[in-house]
Amino acid sequence: MTGTSDLSSVRASYDTVAVDYARLLGSELSARPLDRAMLSAFAEYVRGDGPGGSRPVADVGCGPGRVTAHLDGLGVPAFGIDLSPAMVAVARRSYPGLRFEVGAMAALDVADGVLGGVLAWYSTVHTPPAELPALFAEFARVLAPGGHFLIAFKAGDRKVRLEHAYGHPVRLDVYWTPPELVAGLLAGAGLTEVGRLEREPCGGEAGPQGFLLARKT
Repeated sequence: MTGTSDLSSVRASYDTVAVDYARLLGSELSARPLDRAMLSAFAEYVRGDGPGGSRPVADVGCGPGRVTAHLDGLGVPAFGIDLSPAMVAVARRSYPGLRFEVGAMAALDVADGVLGGVLAWYSTVHTPPAELPALFAEFARVLAPGGHFLIAFKAGDRKVRLEHAYGHPVRLDVYWTPPELVAGLLAGAGLTEVGRLEREPCGGEAGPQGFLLARKT
């Protein structure tokens, strides 16, 4: 990608790797207890009895649907949205009982204030930091008051160009973002931080990983 997000490159790259991505990462969560802990906390919040509770939850940038299915297993009424038609096709084959749609997370086909939660599980890593405010504002738009947002991201301050991934040639930029910047941008979108986690890399990861849970006030 260039200085602004190139959605055609992102879509083409993930269309290319979809099947192998699902195969290689299908059991990844089983070896990451801290990641599962953040998802469990998110699930508990969005299942709650307060404002925003029990409403649908969107997994934006859902890829092959493995995290959507994990949320479903935690009792969350989750559905997935992804830019890549090939990823959505894999998700539908793998989890036929769940709903998956092709769409852009920067322009969600969702009405204002109807979701109890939004999950962005590493789905913003190809978005330049300058474009994150608009993206977070879109997530805030679709959340009901009291709804929750969980983001997983690469914690740092650099950009890496990927030319090969999951056994295929790709053309992707990966952005590492400081947690304080993510928290500040979420606050600017009306999403108040509830908690965060930063863990050390594992399983071949190239650096620390960040997780931030926020609530629409």
